[in-house]
Amino acid sequence: MDDRLERFLRIKLREVGKKYAETRESADKQVEEAKEAYRNARDTTLADLPQDEHGRAKIVCRRYAERRAVRLDKEGRPACFDAEHPACEGCVEDIRERTIETW
Repeated sequence: MDDRLERFLRIKLREVGKKYAETRESADKQVEEAKEAYRNARDTTLADLPQDEHGRAKIVCRRYAERRAVRLDKEGRPACFDAEHPACEGCVEDIRERTIETW
């Protein structure tokens, strides 16, 4: 095989390989983001709370009195939950009773 042809084919195959790897990485990232959004929406829906565009619950934090968009776990606890803090315990109770302040 001609050296120029062999070199040309090697370069083109490398380009195709790199493009494939980039596309695969992008697709994997999109799938993970979609799975995360689904989990967030599912868990937030369990608590019947308003959601942001990423499926996180839009609540007002009792501990810091600020608006937050947080993921809820399967037990209805926000990601920022601290079991040692009474305001966090009250927040979880409010989520379960559907009396949590939202925005």
